Amino acid sequence: MEELITTNSTLAILGFVGVIALLFLLITAFKWHVFFALLVPILLFGMLPTIDRQLFIDAFSSGFGGTVEDIAVVIVLGSILGEALKETGGVERITLSMIGLVGRARMPLALTLSGFIVGIAIFSDVGYVILNPLVHSAAISSGVNMAVMATGLVTSMQLTHAMVPPTPGPLAAVALVEADVGLVILWGSAATFVASLAAYLYARVLGPRIESEPDREFLGQSFVEQGREHELPSTLMAYLPIIVPLILIAGQSVISFLVDEGTISGDNILVDVAIFIGWPVVALSIGLVIAYMNAKGEQKEKRRSIWAEEGLRTSAMIIIVTGLGGSLSRILRTTPAVDEIAQFIADAGVPNIFLPFVLGVIGNMITGSTTVGVITAASIAAPMMDTLGLSPEATMLAGASGSVIIKYVNSSYFWVTTTLSRMPLRSALVMYGGGTLIGGVVSMAMIYLFWAVGFI
Repeated sequence: MEELITTNSTLAILGFVGVIALLFLLITAFKWHVFFALLVPILLFGMLPTIDRQLFIDAFSSGFGGTVEDIAVVIVLGSILGEALKETGGVERITLSMIGLVGRARMPLALTLSGFIVGIAIFSDVGYVILNPLVHSAAISSGVNMAVMATGLVTSMQLTHAMVPPTPGPLAAVALVEADVGLVILWGSAATFVASLAAYLYARVLGPRIESEPDREFLGQSFVEQGREHELPSTLMAYLPIIVPLILIAGQSVISFLVDEGTISGDNILVDVAIFIGWPVVALSIGLVIAYMNAKGEQKEKRRSIWAEEGLRTSAMIIIVTGLGGSLSRILRTTPAVDEIAQFIADAGVPNIFLPFVLGVIGNMITGSTTVGVITAASIAAPMMDTLGLSPEATMLAGASGSVIIKYVNSSYFWVTTTLSRMPLRSALVMYGGGTLIGGVVSMAMIYLFWAVGFI
């Protein structure tokens, strides 16, 4: 059993509450960067009386190092993969394929489905920047407003961005709770697909009543409208960089489960190879190689270093914040506070799975960042999983569902989508705020269902 840094329950609980309160205060009232807002409360916790300083330092270091060593390379690879998809036109090709699948008469649905796929691989704000000209063009040609055309897309991208690896946020949360990546991909995809359709229906019902006219300024900016569709990768090559890693990672989870159950032998060379290529580092590397094959002309020069530099720049903050989240989680785990708080929640009669969900809601609502919301929920809930009887997958996905609720004026994603869609603020609050509320609630309902029947 891990040695406690303090045996004083009252002090540990007060310190726990103080760390969380100060974290949110520093972000909201003082506008501190999340790095300092996490680091300072952790260090102050170590200065409390009765804390064993050496054990505290050991817990901080092991929590940070253990988390980062599991996830850093994977987050970097995922970020570079997103950059490659953006630069090669893969995002637009995926969207065109969805339009071909459901028809131009159902453009809002096509964009919703496109957002569901795109959000798995790249940051949602980047995805919307790329697709915005196509959204305006589709709204004008279809004779509908932006509330109908864009809300499903905005919501679905945010859902998979929050809940389905290999986007960095969910990857970080997976590391913090030590969840099975393949299971998170499987059940996270199922939950977000249903939630994306719910957001689409919300847009279809309420959108026509909302003021939100498209803008002709953005016409002629997409590859297709510029007559450059031939520069886009093929539909197959656009999807493969996303689908291949997901299949390999999910396949590793299935094979590992069968080996543990004794259904198949772990000594088989094919099993050994399948487990290796399903390791997220290898799986994402394979996806990245495929994405790099889509580079043409000047893109071939950029892929040598620029894409990697952009990916590293994007992932650096997430890796460090995730490491600090790991430190906080390990420190809290070595106090009596988490067991007592978890036991109190368990005795209250509320389904335990709602604790990480509420933490995700609070983290997102206060900071405006889905990624910070996902990491915060995982960091705080991880030490309580055993007492609450929650699996790592249920904990991670419940927290991620909460981190989608609600996108409003303190969210950079809200302002990116509102500004580019030319939607009035009041309309955006109703549609984008409402869409992410619907999406998060339906996602959580699905996760609760999966948990209740024992899937996660």
